[in-house]
Amino acid sequence: MLKKLLTKSFLTRSISAVFLAAAALITLLAGGTITFAVITVISFIGLMELLRVYRIHKTWLGFGSYLIAAGYYGLLWMEQSRQGILQEYFPMLVILLIMLLMAVYVLTFPKFHAEQVMAAFFGVFYVAVMLSYVYQIRILSGGVILVWLVFLSSWICDTCAYLTGVTMGSRKLAPILSPNKSVEGGVGGVFGSFLFSVLFGVLFQESLRNVFENPALSCGIVGALGAVVSQIGDLCASAIKRNKEIKDYGTLIPGHGGILDRFDSVIFVAPAIYYLCIYLGRQ
Repeated sequence: MLKKLLTKSFLTRSISAVFLAAAALITLLAGGTITFAVITVISFIGLMELLRVYRIHKTWLGFGSYLIAAGYYGLLWMEQSRQGILQEYFPMLVILLIMLLMAVYVLTFPKFHAEQVMAAFFGVFYVAVMLSYVYQIRILSGGVILVWLVFLSSWICDTCAYLTGVTMGSRKLAPILSPNKSVEGGVGGVFGSFLFSVLFGVLFQESLRNVFENPALSCGIVGALGAVVSQIGDLCASAIKRNKEIKDYGTLIPGHGGILDRFDSVIFVAPAIYYLCIYLGRQ
């Protein structure tokens, strides 16, 4: 059992995870401009990785995606001083994105395939918009604490699922998409996330009483549901890689791959945690 855990791959992943955790700690505690800037950079790198899979990251289609993603983050930043501006102009951004991408499609026809146009549209929302919810949680009341539920639900779930899977896993969860994932690992990930989130709620119950009536229970529910969503997000990223026949989205993070390989679950978890905190809490 110990040999299964102490592999070179696991040690590399663990070292990278420590550095990522330290970077996340600094970024999220700092808040404000630093958190916004880091999330924006991560989003654009992730968007570039996805567009690269479809070979449009250095094309006019890619430029259209980057432009609208930049517009979205600009509105998100201005939301602090002018409440409602994002909601007011977001539909316009969506329409503009469609018009830009379709203009490139027809003016350069037949250079691009319809799949590439749809990937350019999809990427803005799948990566840029959904990752922005990390920052949006951070600026909520109690956000400096709530934002850590995103990483408890994704990274803790991932770690617990991995440890449970390599030691106890026997039944495949999604054999085609991810042969190494097991049902036991999935259950272990959810259970581990639930326990850590309950403990988190207990440790910070005084600070979270203005957010949740019962911090421990609420955090546990958020953590468990977030863990389920986390694994769906992970498998969705794997499905794209399977379709495009690639191993990783990049090589930026040793032992993990690219930004999308490490943040694939965070992409799904962040919006889920945001709305769970809104509806379960007193936001």
